[in-house]
Amino acid sequence: MKTLHIENMIACYHCGNECLDNHIHTEEKVFCCEGCKTVFEILDKNNLCNYYDLETQAGISPGNAHFEFLDSEQVINQLLDFKNEEIGKVTFFIPSIHCSSCLYLLENLYKLNTDILHSTVDFLKKQVSVTFRISVNEEEKTGITLRQLAELLTSLGYEPLVSLNDVVKNQQMPSSRKLITQIGVAGFCAGNIMLFSFPEYLGLNDPDYQYLFGYLNIALAIPVVFYSASDYFISVRNSLKNKRINIDFPILLGILTAFLRGTYEVLFSHGAGYFDSLSGLVFFLLIGKWFQEKTYSFLSFERDYKSFFPLAVTRIKQASEEFVAVNELKEGDKILIRNGELIPADSLLYKGNAQIDYSFVTGESKSEHKNPGDFLYAGGRHTGEKIEMEVLKSVSQSYLTQLWNNDAFQKNSQSPVKTFSGYVAKYFTIAVLILAVIVALYWYNHDTSRMWNAFTAILIIACPCALSLSYPFALGNSLRKMGKQHFYLKNAETIETLTQCDSIVFDKTGTLTSSNGDLPAPHFNRILSVFEEMFVASLVSNSTHPVSMKIKKLYHDKGNITLENFREITGKGLEATYHHHKIKLGSESFVIPTKNAVKTEGNGSFTHLSIDGVYVGYYALTNHYRKGVAEMLAALAKTHELFLLSGDNDAERNKLSAWFPGENHIFFECKPQQKLDFIKNLQFSGKRVIMIGDGLNDAGALKQADAGIAVTDNTLQFTPSSDAILEADKLRLLPDFLKYSKFSLKVIRFSFLISLIYNFIGLSFAVSGTLSPVVAAILMPVSSATMLLIASVGTNFRYFGNEDQPFQSA
Repeated sequence: MKTLHIENMIACYHCGNECLDNHIHTEEKVFCCEGCKTVFEILDKNNLCNYYDLETQAGISPGNAHFEFLDSEQVINQLLDFKNEEIGKVTFFIPSIHCSSCLYLLENLYKLNTDILHSTVDFLKKQVSVTFRISVNEEEKTGITLRQLAELLTSLGYEPLVSLNDVVKNQQMPSSRKLITQIGVAGFCAGNIMLFSFPEYLGLNDPDYQYLFGYLNIALAIPVVFYSASDYFISVRNSLKNKRINIDFPILLGILTAFLRGTYEVLFSHGAGYFDSLSGLVFFLLIGKWFQEKTYSFLSFERDYKSFFPLAVTRIKQASEEFVAVNELKEGDKILIRNGELIPADSLLYKGNAQIDYSFVTGESKSEHKNPGDFLYAGGRHTGEKIEMEVLKSVSQSYLTQLWNNDAFQKNSQSPVKTFSGYVAKYFTIAVLILAVIVALYWYNHDTSRMWNAFTAILIIACPCALSLSYPFALGNSLRKMGKQHFYLKNAETIETLTQCDSIVFDKTGTLTSSNGDLPAPHFNRILSVFEEMFVASLVSNSTHPVSMKIKKLYHDKGNITLENFREITGKGLEATYHHHKIKLGSESFVIPTKNAVKTEGNGSFTHLSIDGVYVGYYALTNHYRKGVAEMLAALAKTHELFLLSGDNDAERNKLSAWFPGENHIFFECKPQQKLDFIKNLQFSGKRVIMIGDGLNDAGALKQADAGIAVTDNTLQFTPSSDAILEADKLRLLPDFLKYSKFSLKVIRFSFLISLIYNFIGLSFAVSGTLSPVVAAILMPVSSATMLLIASVGTNFRYFGNEDQPFQSA
């Protein structure tokens, strides 16, 4: 881009505004201020200057974007996904997202503006989610406003489509409409070019008609190349700016070769050209692109909306409480949130004082105090006494899924299969270009009539798309199938990680064992008073721990008092005060800090109680091993090394030793930190570890493990650090889930093989010069459809059946 001089006005190289007398010169470029010069230097330093070429005029002036309405507080509140005093989060729909270069630039926005904390792109939905520091005081020049953010995106060539009708989150129609229009133009022109080529097809060589139809065909081919195929120009230009060659490069080269060759023949050789083949080529290429987008959209819809997100909530209805799935919540519903629970939807707090941790949303752990009347955003985790709120917006399961995949909870692991497909796709293009040139040179010396067909057909037929398509197709379908069996995975990479692990670490209580419907039995040294029973009932009503909820059932008819200083300490227990009285409930070491051990009777878990510093006794809960545990462990022992880490005593060591053979494979009285350190040591020794726990006391270990699976009897507690959530009654199917994961990887490898065979056969015909470029273009979407068929049929080849044979071949 060059500096513009319009009626003695000098335009800024960066923003396009008029430069005043004190403008700045650098590198033969002119800037209106230090700010524009600094942004240019940042872009230049980070190789992001390609956006200056997105317009034929000097940058887009922010004033031209018409984002003034984004200064309205009402509009801001409606558009933002999250907002507090310091941080905001918004999701914009960007219709112009079209290639990996776009993804790179949009995910590096923090390099352009330090007030942007991070940004992530959903390529399929053409959305970018940006977390940024909110501008509070314009005089201090700190933070960035929503309007400034929209203007920054616009200046980069990615103007957001902002609508108050939720276009940002739910629609992609503008992008699809453009593609359909391009297909329509290509189809219309292709049909007319073929019509004008009929005299040639029939051997009617009238010179006057030949010239006329030749020029008409050139005229019709121009919109095909420069409008219908315009996305290929943009994609290739951006990839070259980033010093890379993408898959669109050989396709564009083939299109331009056919167009220039045809134009030359019509103008100078009195031939008919190859505009019918060219227009047909572009038409079928766009059909394939439309098919691919529709398939991706379908898979994304399946993942975000049809798959039940594993989260339940307590709804208050006519003074009673009921557990419901979050997707059943409606605006106006009253819900109860206990300590550690996730806020499922934007709500208004009307009872209780809340301490909200929004690290699930922002990635930064910082608790915020909220009072009745305050607005609470979806995704926050409450810590403290129970609170009540009214739902203001319906639940977005896709938003909750997105939060689960927050960068803050990602693990530093690479996907070998995905990396392999990307590696092949990267060098595949270069190899195809070299092959096309070599073949063209060969036919130039032997048979020039075949040269152009061979050159163009090679560029079109050789396509690594199938390699990159098979990964999301196969694993996306596997995610959906396992979700239907109540095994919920965070993302597709988790499936691959599960197949790579060689060791499994189990927690015992709440994982291998269940208390079924049994209520805890009190073993006290005295009878509790009515007030003390109410005290205990009020304490446990603030917790979602399974033991707390069972104790609550013992005192379901007792009243409720408002507690003070409530705390739930992971791995230890609960404590609170009421006026001058203090209560503690939990492990023996937490309730009784002295070394005087308490004698308990029987096997199971024991929850101890003290009131005002005086030990009262304990609740005994008899645990039963879940159905199918013995068979499950026996099956897993054939393929994995098994370990048990339990917080309980060693009363059942003899029984568990039969399931976990070998030295140093069973450990008792483990604290949460000890479990985490144990997994670190396994990983340090070279093992890949799956941790299976209850998601409450094992959050640190679940996050540390290569794959963390939270087992839950209910889905009230959601652990973002886990990679999967498994409903407890499906634990017996774990060996089958792992087998199915490996089978899904085999489907991908098989599709890779089919793709290589397709390219080998296609190239053999193209090299011989016997394959028409139009046929090659038709084969491209056929190849994509084949990959989809393999992924769908392959991952459905195995299924989950009845109770006795839950997983078997079809």
